[in-house]
Amino acid sequence: MHSIIRLNKMYKSGKIDMPTNFATYPSLAEKTVFVSGGASGIGAEIVTAFAAQGCRVGFLDLDGEKSATLTSETRGEIAYEICDLRDVDALRAGLERLASRLGPASVLVNNAARDDRHNWTDVTAEYWDERMHTNLRHMFFAIQSVAPGMIEAGGGSIINMGSNSWWEAGGGFPSYATAKAAVHGLTRTMARDLGEHRIRVNTVVPGWIMTERQRELWATPEALDKHRMRQCLPDLIDPVYVARMVLFLASDDSAMCTACLLYTSDAADDLA
Repeated sequence: MHSIIRLNKMYKSGKIDMPTNFATYPSLAEKTVFVSGGASGIGAEIVTAFAAQGCRVGFLDLDGEKSATLTSETRGEIAYEICDLRDVDALRAGLERLASRLGPASVLVNNAARDDRHNWTDVTAEYWDERMHTNLRHMFFAIQSVAPGMIEAGGGSIINMGSNSWWEAGGGFPSYATAKAAVHGLTRTMARDLGEHRIRVNTVVPGWIMTERQRELWATPEALDKHRMRQCLPDLIDPVYVARMVLFLASDDSAMCTACLLYTSDAADDLA
């Protein structure tokens, strides 16, 4: 179920005021956008949002069934490739196939990640490396793959998905938090290296976003009550709002924004 549908149900129940006037960005029309981890959760919302802006959208994912469902349910020019992002050669090949179908990317959204919980005492060297490959390494090699096309085109926008988990000293997933902390370093160093080519690199930092996965695994009534106590606003954050921030960073409206961290988190102590 897409977030707009969920929001509409919440609006009808009186829980929130339904936003109806989201922005359209003319500069995004007909641009080619690649998204990693695009079949579900935040990634699916990002794919849907770009398609609604008139973009050509290609995404990578490991889940063939969800990829096919999203593509069939979303209007616009959309393509996907089934790919294990932990395999760098497969990642490169998937991006090449998307480029052959849709054209070189003007926008790259490095979204794919998994926040599986784990105890620090149980982590092996093999598990640690696998988590880095899942949550960090593919971002660099996706940038390496698409940046030459952006350079040739005279510019582009790269958006890396971070997390507030490490900033707020979250526990229970040390390899995930470490990888997400490193995303900010990757963003800032690549912003420097690619800036001379007018390629902007930014990080979106989600807080606890209410995807179906989060609701199914960890969003207990007790956890949600505790989370709300830390927020300034009373509403939980839906994936649609993450997608709106990504659209802004991809558009010409943010033409002078690079090396930035933009938060979609309402936890009051995130910036302490």
